[in-house]
Amino acid sequence: MCVTAALLLIPSVAFSEDACDHLTATGNAEYPPYLWRDPANPHRLIGANADLIQHLGTQLGMRIDVLYGGPWSRAQEEVRSGRIDMLAGYFLTTERARTLNFVDPPFLYTSSMIWVRRNDGFPYREWADLIGRNGGTLVNNSYGQAFDDYAKAHLSLEAVPTANQAFQKLILKRNDFVIFEQFPGWALAKKLGVKDAVEALEPPISREGLYLALSPNSQCLPQPLRNRIKEEMQKMVASSLPQDLVTSNLELWNAQQRESVKP
Repeated sequence: MCVTAALLLIPSVAFSEDACDHLTATGNAEYPPYLWRDPANPHRLIGANADLIQHLGTQLGMRIDVLYGGPWSRAQEEVRSGRIDMLAGYFLTTERARTLNFVDPPFLYTSSMIWVRRNDGFPYREWADLIGRNGGTLVNNSYGQAFDDYAKAHLSLEAVPTANQAFQKLILKRNDFVIFEQFPGWALAKKLGVKDAVEALEPPISREGLYLALSPNSQCLPQPLRNRIKEEMQKMVASSLPQDLVTSNLELWNAQQRESVKP
């Protein structure tokens, strides 16, 4: 939170800008190389998005802590409520734009894929090929406005809190497919030890931008600071920094996985 724990325990204390000595951010904790929980400190998120947000803090001259906010659906609610100040990576939809302030432009793009059991898939070239099949997704997840609208009208999708659960249901043949992003999907499959048991079908169902989204209910984001955040984000997006951070964090994730399997 952007205020001290003591203030949180005293509702009658009026918030002031002086109480905001730093900002907080969160995001999807099952999202390498963009975000994942720090093995050395599970209360903290690391990854390309976290590095980018902390660089933003440096440019602003203030600390931004990137925290684990719980499962993805709860992390979103923490930001909507203002208990955490911003989401470090969020797809833009009409509904989401009503509750959070998106900082334009997106800082990265990511592809969402149809994941199936290897050698147990089905012919797939377009969204209509998913009709009549039982799919898995995450609670409160989005794959872009166009696909979300299509899925709501035509597809059968079962939502679970975590990507881990979604992939396990796929392996157990409780779903015909799972929708999840490309890099995070490969990373999760490797972590679960099922990378040879699943595959992603082409083409992607969507390629959406990852945005920084600010809470309208944050007590620590006055309009002048929001304006500065937008200016600094535009500078970073115009540089190679976001993609460089994806590359370096792919290397970090892979190194951590190799370390975790050492005898």
